[in-house]
Amino acid sequence: MSFAENLAEIEDRILKACQKAERETRPELVAVSKRQPDERIEAALAAGVRIFGENRVQEAQERWATRREKYPDLKLRLIGPLQSNKSEDAVALFDTIDVLDRPKLARTLADAIQKLGKSPEILVQVNTGEEPQKAGVLPGELEAFLTETCPDFGISPVGLMAIPPAEEPPGPHFALLAKLAARYDLKQLSMGMSGDFETAILYGATHVRVGSALFGERDY
Repeated sequence: MSFAENLAEIEDRILKACQKAERETRPELVAVSKRQPDERIEAALAAGVRIFGENRVQEAQERWATRREKYPDLKLRLIGPLQSNKSEDAVALFDTIDVLDRPKLARTLADAIQKLGKSPEILVQVNTGEEPQKAGVLPGELEAFLTETCPDFGISPVGLMAIPPAEEPPGPHFALLAKLAARYDLKQLSMGMSGDFETAILYGATHVRVGSALFGERDY
């Protein structure tokens, strides 16, 4: 199938999931473009896709630095782990950073925002499964992070992001993230990927991150 056909299928599935959830507002589709070859990126742009998710700052710089001039309505989201020493590059390039997860990163992002005079939207990544190998603020530590750490650095998150454990049903994790977002009046919920975005929509996702279902399998 072509990219345009894949896109039409995904959009139809999103619409049906919204109808099932009795939602009037559809989530935004974030096309996860990491490690995709140029021809697939160009096909996505030709099909009208303008919101892209990237995992690595340097790869995103190489892919999008020149394309931003051609597509002024482009929106880039950083959805992969961010090293503190890459904060300035991330703030310069991305419109949204979904992965704030620790005090040191809050500090370096705040420094970069002040230096560059540019304020991307920021989401806090939550480790809903409390997996030791995975980034994210633990649910039990989220209140202190949002009410103490972020204000200390002048950071005002707009939402939450999570990646549920691969071996567990995603629904309870999406429900937890939605509950936490509502508790702290955060409007964005970035959750759901190629294999579970319809479930995420049922729990209120405002952004779903779809890669392989859109582009096909990546070339590693």
